[in-house]
Amino acid sequence: MTNGANHFDRIFVAQRVITGGREQAAAVGVRDGCIAAVEQGDAPADWSGERIELADDEVLLPGMVDTHVHVNEPGRTDWEGFESATSAALTGGTTTLLDMPLNSLPPTTTLEALHIKMDAARGQCRMDVGFWGGAVPGNIEDLKPLHEAGVFGFKCFLIDSGVPEFPPLSRDELIAYLQRLEPLGALMIVHAEDPDVIAAAPQLGGRRYSDFVASRPDQSEVSAIATVIDAVRRTGARAHILHLSSAAALPQLRAAKAEGLPITVETCPHYLTFAAETIRDGSTAHKCCPPIRSAANQAQLWEALQDGTIDIIVSDHSPCTIDLKQLETGDLGTAWGGVASVEVALRAVWSGARERGIDLAQVVAWMSTRPAEIVDLTDRGAIEVGRRADLVAFAPRDSVVIDAQRLLHKNKLSAYDGVTLYGAARRVWLGGQDCSTDAAEGQFVARGAGTAD
Repeated sequence: MTNGANHFDRIFVAQRVITGGREQAAAVGVRDGCIAAVEQGDAPADWSGERIELADDEVLLPGMVDTHVHVNEPGRTDWEGFESATSAALTGGTTTLLDMPLNSLPPTTTLEALHIKMDAARGQCRMDVGFWGGAVPGNIEDLKPLHEAGVFGFKCFLIDSGVPEFPPLSRDELIAYLQRLEPLGALMIVHAEDPDVIAAAPQLGGRRYSDFVASRPDQSEVSAIATVIDAVRRTGARAHILHLSSAAALPQLRAAKAEGLPITVETCPHYLTFAAETIRDGSTAHKCCPPIRSAANQAQLWEALQDGTIDIIVSDHSPCTIDLKQLETGDLGTAWGGVASVEVALRAVWSGARERGIDLAQVVAWMSTRPAEIVDLTDRGAIEVGRRADLVAFAPRDSVVIDAQRLLHKNKLSAYDGVTLYGAARRVWLGGQDCSTDAAEGQFVARGAGTAD
């Protein structure tokens, strides 16, 4: 007779499993979509259930948790959409994504707008999806209803966002909004560039990439992040710095963390992969804000990840239509800023990590475990008992030359086109269901690992 406690829907067995913060041989028992048991080595003899053995060159990882994705639906579905974005993310080994409150129409700045977005996404998501709210001038009374509806926090800009329906907060507004969020325990995520610094910088225009970098100098990030740190110190509210590009801001972030301020920091694969010196003039596929900076700057970002100053790596997938990238003119002044990277994020980060002797366990911490912790998705992000069985069979030695035309996001343009990257998500399971053969479907998730309506 089979002991029910030792019967599982599926049993994953691999010589290489990232669990407990390290790589080891293990068996993982999955029941009702969750990890019910983890045993070092092979599965015990009394375990029963469908057995899935990974190949010798595969590593079992938890699915990546990408907390920074612009899906753009509804309203700008010619840019991207839930079906295409989640398909691309899943192919790359991501099993949970959080959608930014812009560039959809309407932006997710009211409870009504959140419901409109959820209606647009319903039935289209191939993986789990959650939502950020937006913080813009005039919507301070909307923060609590959105928080109670389960958004993961609120995004604000300190500079023009690029779309008129999502204006920036002033310094005083930032403090007022943080004061409102602090008793809720809600997180404010901040696009931190200083408009005054950028206004005083050389004006952007033309094809030269060096001119683009000069138009958004390091000091714009340094100054804006100082504003955020001061606001957090005044209010005690939690804040998260989005897409850190400039290493010049690292000393003040280290000091803020040493002070015990509740500040977390992210960077992105493109800042860790590309360097300004090697980006050709007119390459609008590489335009993003803040910009990709020098190789020396990049090296400091990697160091800051390793010492914990930077907490996580997320894609900041920000696609647009091909025409908005101004491919014919290569004008970096008028081209839309954003890198489409949700499908290649894990590969890109692993490629950079392996060059530096950084192991997969650390990459998983940066791209799955720690992002889940920061946004209070405590039911995923690690291969541990009680977590969701969102799993990836990852082949770290596989390599591929990226072909933008074969990527699954809607508009086939990529800064990674022609770049050789390592690693492949050969198989993905969502809640223990094989995404290639089973009828695995994503669900809406809310803060605190709940399921949203």
